[in-house]
Amino acid sequence: MNPDDEAIITAIGARLRFLRTARGRTLTAVADSTGISLSTLSRLESGQRRATLDMLLPLARAYGVTLDELVAGPQTGDPRVHMRTSRHRGATVISLTEKASGIGAFKYILPAPKKPALPDLKTHDGYEWLYVLSGRLRLLLGSSELILSAGEAAEFETRVPHWMGNADKDAVEFLALFGPQGEKAHVRARPADPRKRS
Repeated sequence: MNPDDEAIITAIGARLRFLRTARGRTLTAVADSTGISLSTLSRLESGQRRATLDMLLPLARAYGVTLDELVAGPQTGDPRVHMRTSRHRGATVISLTEKASGIGAFKYILPAPKKPALPDLKTHDGYEWLYVLSGRLRLLLGSSELILSAGEAAEFETRVPHWMGNADKDAVEFLALFGPQGEKAHVRARPADPRKRS
């Protein structure tokens, strides 16, 4: 087998794990939606089993990616990012990256709520970095509650129970970077302090 093809096949397990954790899904939930057994999914993600086309097609549908994106097919030379929009718990989510492995970038748009949302804290492996573009974002992180305004950022391990929602009655837009377990964004941003301007 061509060494490039072998590398692509070997990387599929890690890509499957990243897609699942980035979307906050459990192996059980993916097994239920695809019809692929829990043990098979676990072996695919760990690299102990090679994926077949009849496994990859339902997985690509479940994660909302093309088959090429799922298996990291060779680049065609087109540098444009073909953004995919999806809905997740009432939010519009726009994927800003095409690669399924490494850090994934997403834009979230939380519409103005009709009534206050009830927080539902979640945990999963990985690391997350947020940057608020507009509005005010309410971030529950463990026992802490933070209100982030436009221009503010936060980063945290996603194994800490967390939830994000509107801080008030206005819409919120923010960018999110999701990294695999242990991988940090290493970016910190703070709004400029107007008192320090000369």
